[in-house]
Amino acid sequence: MPADFPAVFARLRAILQKNIGRLSVKTDTPTTFCLAGGLHPKHKTPMDIAWVKIDKNYVSFHLMPIYGCPKLLDDCTDKLKARMQGKSCFNFKSLDESLFSELDDLTARSFAAFKKAGFLADDVAKQPG
Repeated sequence: MPADFPAVFARLRAILQKNIGRLSVKTDTPTTFCLAGGLHPKHKTPMDIAWVKIDKNYVSFHLMPIYGCPKLLDDCTDKLKARMQGKSCFNFKSLDESLFSELDDLTARSFAAFKKAGFLADDVAKQPG
């Protein structure tokens, strides 16, 4: 694993932790951090919402709300879009604070869009008991 990957992973993990709200931590290992919440619209099972993972050639940041709401990318810079692989994954090999700041904003907007669409629980939802 390249030497920068643990620092990149830690920084991307911090973005997810900052925006966790009422999501639950599904996986938390030295190489994967995954948040789950809400129900899949078709299968009615809990779904993974966002995760960061150290892969062989890069650290990947997956953000499922942009798959469901691609207009969220309209305000993103070309520099961030260039990091995309597929419809909901961004790949990084080194620290880039300007991109991470933009990704932090995109993550917050994405979670808000998913919440508005009814895929995430309300932050002030009453809990039983």
